[in-house]
Amino acid sequence: MGGFFGIASKRDCVLDVFFGTDYHSHLGTRRAGMAAYSEEVGLQRIIHNIENSPFRTKFDHVLEEMHGNSAIGSISDSEPQPLLIRSRLGTYAISTVGRINNSAELIDKYFKDYCGHFDAMTGGAVNSNELVAALINQKDSFAEGIKFAQDSIVGTANILILTEDGRLIAARDKLGRIPVQLGRGEDGYCVTFESFAATKLDYEIIKELGPGETVEVTSDGYTVLREAGKEMKICAFLWAYYGYPTSIYEGINVETMRYRNGDIMAAADEERHADAEIDYVSGVPDSGTPHAIGYANRSRVPFARPFIKYTPTWPRSFTSAKQTDRSRVAKMKQVPIHDLIEGKNLLFVDDSIVRGTQLKETVDFLYDNGAKSVHMRSACPPIMYGCKYLNFTRSRDEMELIARRVIMELEGCEGFSHIEEYSDGATERGKRLRDRICDMFSFDSLEFQSLEGIVKAIGLDRCKLCTYCWDGKE
Repeated sequence: MGGFFGIASKRDCVLDVFFGTDYHSHLGTRRAGMAAYSEEVGLQRIIHNIENSPFRTKFDHVLEEMHGNSAIGSISDSEPQPLLIRSRLGTYAISTVGRINNSAELIDKYFKDYCGHFDAMTGGAVNSNELVAALINQKDSFAEGIKFAQDSIVGTANILILTEDGRLIAARDKLGRIPVQLGRGEDGYCVTFESFAATKLDYEIIKELGPGETVEVTSDGYTVLREAGKEMKICAFLWAYYGYPTSIYEGINVETMRYRNGDIMAAADEERHADAEIDYVSGVPDSGTPHAIGYANRSRVPFARPFIKYTPTWPRSFTSAKQTDRSRVAKMKQVPIHDLIEGKNLLFVDDSIVRGTQLKETVDFLYDNGAKSVHMRSACPPIMYGCKYLNFTRSRDEMELIARRVIMELEGCEGFSHIEEYSDGATERGKRLRDRICDMFSFDSLEFQSLEGIVKAIGLDRCKLCTYCWDGKE
């Protein structure tokens, strides 16, 4: 994934952009950068690797290196950004969030039409920000160029630009798969992915850009360069997993949605597992916890934390590119509370079950510490398709998905013609999927939230949500 934050102000805003960007750190673990504009220096840019250190430790000297009344910052799980681009539209800094699935075709067409070149990364790959800039620069204005770029891209592209005269230009993806929000403060305006990043810096959210909407932002106000489209497909997984609990998207808070989601799951379980003996309901930390609180509140089974994640020195378990290293870190972080595990029947709620690797180790850890039984609930439906719109998972092959692997084992390729049945726990195929995963991971029971349930918990019309990873519908 990734996120960005920017400010156009009447005063030096670099420190505020530092804080605002830091508030997006949960969205990426590889690269981070900042760019600023001042009349004295012009555009400045700094990029650091954050794979082994959090954003703030790499940028804590930014005030000694960068000044300006306009600035942007980005967190990325992919390429370095923001980039500085010199073009027919002027010099500018650009940051993007999303995914380009047709980059090879776009690059080949650019070579054919313009005989140009790109700065190549290791393996010959092209930084997606540079590719987006090349598309934008083919038109006579940023507004026209951004529309052309978004229309050309198969995938998703949120775009934030800082111009050589200090303006911000922000554009939400043409189908609004991820958010862009506009805040107003005492000395200017901000652009942000996460709403709380703005409000913590005393900006009031005044506008959530609609699908494809583009705005130009200065310290005095904003101008709409392109009106919002009518069709929206915002990512439903925002609320289930990677959105921050304090954030609000389309007027819906992440934390309260997760409580509702857990409540709906518990209500469904009252009929399916009415006789299940459960001592404690727990969340797989951290994003599974609010779903579990909602479940516990509805079921009236006490909520507890049978193990605690030690995060002061290991805040993330997925930083390393190697699964063995990520698993090792995850194991080291889990510190048990024996009084809440030994001899107990535990029900855990996880935000999702993707590959299942770390989940298996968590369950083994619980049994090793004396758990009597472990029941598992997934706060979203089985993930059947790798996302082709956003980079929020390391999966590169759909067969890495545990649900897909089980279907292949049970029925071969023919099973993929019956994915809807496998997703539904009421069907024979759905029961077989759940039973097989229980056998693999030593669960005493397993259920997934239904698609209807998670849509109800979010509260938006289903036609406005992207649910591709669950049902394959674009």
